[in-house]
Amino acid sequence: MSTIIYPTTNLKTGENLILEKGDGVYVYDNNGNKYLEGMAGLWCTSLGYNNQELIDAATQQLHNLSYSHMFGGKSHQVGMDLAEKLAAMIPVENAHIFFGNSGSDANDTQIKLLHYYFAAIGKPEKRKIISRKRSYHGITVASACLTGLEVNHTNFDLPVEALGITHTDAPYYLREKLAGESEAQFVDRIVGNLEKQILAEGPETVAAFIAEPITGASGVIIAPDGYYEKVQALLKKYDIFFWADEVICGFGRTGNDFGSTTMGIKPDMMSMAKQLSSAYLPISAAAIRGDMYDAIVEPSNQLGVFGHGYTYSGHPVACAVALKTLEIYERDNIFAKAAETGKYLQEKLQAYADHPLVGEVRGRGLIGAIDLHNKAKDEAFPAAVSYHLAKACQDQGLILRAVGGTAIAFCPPLIITTAQIDEMMEKFAKAIEVTEAYVKAEGLM
Repeated sequence: MSTIIYPTTNLKTGENLILEKGDGVYVYDNNGNKYLEGMAGLWCTSLGYNNQELIDAATQQLHNLSYSHMFGGKSHQVGMDLAEKLAAMIPVENAHIFFGNSGSDANDTQIKLLHYYFAAIGKPEKRKIISRKRSYHGITVASACLTGLEVNHTNFDLPVEALGITHTDAPYYLREKLAGESEAQFVDRIVGNLEKQILAEGPETVAAFIAEPITGASGVIIAPDGYYEKVQALLKKYDIFFWADEVICGFGRTGNDFGSTTMGIKPDMMSMAKQLSSAYLPISAAAIRGDMYDAIVEPSNQLGVFGHGYTYSGHPVACAVALKTLEIYERDNIFAKAAETGKYLQEKLQAYADHPLVGEVRGRGLIGAIDLHNKAKDEAFPAAVSYHLAKACQDQGLILRAVGGTAIAFCPPLIITTAQIDEMMEKFAKAIEVTEAYVKAEGLM
């Protein structure tokens, strides 16, 4: 066993797959076995592996300027070009961009920007943030506090209350509905609970509500119709920002440019990472409205510095790769193509809606989930079943991920073809057959 402390891993198990190379939508292990990468790594390798244009962009930038920081107003053209490109793409008014290295640190940055902004406009008490249960927003101390998953909190002694973070209901109808409750009634109830929570905290103290348009690690949860419309009306009523975490949903994943577009959200703030560079190099972006930026300029002048930044903020090589990634998206019409292949994937997934192990099939574009559910008992299967299914997929040469305790997620590279989707689903069919036999043998149904 290696001396590595592995992230998000049962530390008792150690290594179970050692990858050596990748090409297109496929990766290969150290024994030469081939796998279809059905998760795009961790929701991120949008253009697949071994993309020569991205490799060349990184190589050329390494020759030109291998490193430069952005402290004290130092800059470089590739970073400025990327910021301008992003600002023009995203649905945030007159957006200004702060660069980091991961989705987690982008969300940390947003917390600090919120505090800085409200202090600047004379409302320092407006600092609380409402997140959701079953949400994932990162694993640094602050972003883990935003996250609403027990596994990311237990034993870490996180300062959730100190940071003014609370969690409201997840829009997860399958698991959270009351007996006999329709989707519309469910939406009204949980939005009503959100309003009660805002009033209990004091609207004058609540700065923002954060949400992934479609959740990732918590199970690819898609809110019922009307949820976001009613949430946004509520936030507007109480002067609370909508903060969209687009780390997974951004850049074509949901069949549109951003998940916010797909779900009808107009965000005030937006966090991005992952597909920003097709994961070839670490880079993130925290975007805020122009009026928020304008308000923090003079306070930073009074102090002599805006006291936040990372050594690798706006790393020129990462910026160059991200800029080339955005160029490829636009030039090759990747988002529209992904929308078409996404429709095909969703059709293939829906074929499992009546499967005896399946409670619900969810998805938009090239992200989806099959939620495992004991139909006979109308209850979720133990988490062991989803882990068994993920391992069975791997044994068939397909990499998927168990998420949310009961679901198996699909998130292939945006470049996947319909023929490769067919291959993916053929492998999945064999894996779920093996898993059904396991469930029966264990007496779980």
